[in-house]
Amino acid sequence: MSEVVVKDSNGTVLQDGDSVTLTKDLKLKGSSTVIKRGTLVKNIKLTGDAQEIDCRVNKMDIVLRAEFLKKA
Repeated sequence: MSEVVVKDSNGTVLQDGDSVTLTKDLKLKGSSTVIKRGTLVKNIKLTGDAQEIDCRVNKMDIVLRAEFLKKA
């Protein structure tokens, strides 16, 4: 089984434990919460999907799309 390569919006390869910043404001589904552009997300975890990462933002565990992130 080959390892999944996850790339940010600039094409930089992401790894577990990296820090990333958001490139646009994101509204969370099912909530009125908006995560603002420029928010720093530390210690990301890769999933099995090439476009999704697990992370913790504002004490919430969420999944973000890699296309809205850039490596910090």
